[in-house]
Amino acid sequence: MSVNLDKEVGPLYQRLKSFIIRQIENGDWLPKHQLPSEHELVADLGVSRMTVNRALRELASDGYLTRVAGVGTFVAELQSRSHFLEIRNIADEVRERMHDYSARVVLNKKEKLSSENALRLQVRQASNAFHSTIVHMENHIPIQLEDRFVNPQVVPGYGSVDFTQTTPAEYLLKVAPLQEVEHTVQARFPAARIRNLLHLEKNEACLVLLRRTWSKGKIASFATLYHPGNRYELSDHFTLR
Repeated sequence: MSVNLDKEVGPLYQRLKSFIIRQIENGDWLPKHQLPSEHELVADLGVSRMTVNRALRELASDGYLTRVAGVGTFVAELQSRSHFLEIRNIADEVRERMHDYSARVVLNKKEKLSSENALRLQVRQASNAFHSTIVHMENHIPIQLEDRFVNPQVVPGYGSVDFTQTTPAEYLLKVAPLQEVEHTVQARFPAARIRNLLHLEKNEACLVLLRRTWSKGKIASFATLYHPGNRYELSDHFTLR
């Protein structure tokens, strides 16, 4: 296989990484596809083995590749992963408690991003993105308001999904497998609009989870999840290895 890095920019190892990612995202290299050996890449590119090794090692760490000692390097089968707080479908959590789950879709449309939200998604200022606002309910009582912006370059079909039949988390985990997650937890007194949607009194605080997710090498979505402080708790259990 001939590798042409002329279309890429940056240091050689980064150019090789970008080329491999593009081959995967374009569907030219499918899961389990075997890459050329390090020796073949060194000969083809005329670069050092250290450069090739660094590119492949970092792509394996990022979840794009799987390296098998003595066998070769393969395109990985992407699987969802979460960090710190497990990403779960809130509908499943409610049903596991043997309660009724329902959702009210307040908004789901494509709109121009503010400069702040464009920065959060790391896209150009004034770009368009999908914006959804959904109230998740347990036994018809609001337990979470989800305000989410989704990158259409990563998830082009988001705006046509019926979120009374599935949740954004469930849909995104299927179509944009996670590679990286960022969580920030805050306590806030919410704005009047949020209070009204969650049926809160004026002096009630919210537990707020800010979540960014990465897929296919880009930020897929940025979500602000509001939880009534007196109706919801966030917990996690993990083992140190």
